[in-house]
Amino acid sequence: MVMRGGTSKGAYFVADELPADPAERDELVLRIVGSPDPRQIDGIGGANPLTTKVAVIAPGDGGRADVDYLFLQPSVTEPVVSLTQNCGNLLAGVAQFAIERGLLTVAPTAAEARVRILMVNTDSVATATFPVAAGRPVYSGATAISGVPGTAARVRLDFEQIAGSTCGALLPTGNPVDTIDGVPLTLVDNGMPVIVLAAAAVGLTGYEPPAEIEADTALKARLESIRLQAGPLMNLGDVTSASVPKITLAAPPRDGGTLSTRTLIPHRVHDAIGVLGAVSVATAALLDGTPANTVLEPAVRAAAAAGGEVVVAVEHPTGTFDAALTVAVGPGGPDVVSAGIIRTARRLFDGVVYPRPPAASPTASTGASR
Repeated sequence: MVMRGGTSKGAYFVADELPADPAERDELVLRIVGSPDPRQIDGIGGANPLTTKVAVIAPGDGGRADVDYLFLQPSVTEPVVSLTQNCGNLLAGVAQFAIERGLLTVAPTAAEARVRILMVNTDSVATATFPVAAGRPVYSGATAISGVPGTAARVRLDFEQIAGSTCGALLPTGNPVDTIDGVPLTLVDNGMPVIVLAAAAVGLTGYEPPAEIEADTALKARLESIRLQAGPLMNLGDVTSASVPKITLAAPPRDGGTLSTRTLIPHRVHDAIGVLGAVSVATAALLDGTPANTVLEPAVRAAAAAGGEVVVAVEHPTGTFDAALTVAVGPGGPDVVSAGIIRTARRLFDGVVYPRPPAASPTASTGASR
């Protein structure tokens, strides 16, 4: 099934329908999406990392979660499939897919479903809450999110214990501010490993269109140098071929939000911002003295200092993303203890995919998971 989840789009599979061997599974996924090929002309990929995603769904164990969700990120141009991150956008459609495929059942009289989802990549749990009718997901509704035309049904995602889910700690170095190549930055993982720095620190306003940043080869080389050095500091090792950490450039808000962002994912500039990436960036912005905190809307900074639920409206190239963070105030300053966001999702296509035949060459890459 092809579904839109948030501002991403991808293919959803029941786990039993794919090979159990990870290398065989990833090789098949690459053939299904048409990678490696910048146009993905011989597959169902969208020729962009944001529209070339795969969700693999299995029944949960009945205890910790109702359903298991493994996210696969196939490269568009390389024979590689990454498992090093979650995708909070595709997460918005996981529970609905599970119901559509009969992995979950909902009482026919229920108006709302609450489904606990184990995000296998990081061994963390999220709860999806969304409308249902006659035991089926409802996709139409009045909720609009930036980057998606029209409206759809509201999907609330609440995350549990995602701090350090990939890097082992919210701040892998233990510092709210580190310096790499003379640039102050925050290395943070609240569901997604992200390097957050002030856009001004690398000579940008932070309001540049994505294409302008992508065309600046000197800037991209500088940012990639920072990213490669940050990998070991974030307990990620050599990240040369990895899809994390992302890099977010922060600037003061200018469209009524809390702060403005431009995010590299990591080599393309996101047209919006990822769900868990936004949560990590918002978290960094609420920590005293960080580069993102210095450009944060002052009223929101004051709200974080007081504790409670704080909504961080993250501006991005195509709109605004709201992250609701619960903040506890301790002797070391604000501490983010939970996060929730609003997304929408929609079923786009349900059918059979015909992958291209395997490569004839015995030396062809298998796209094995790393």
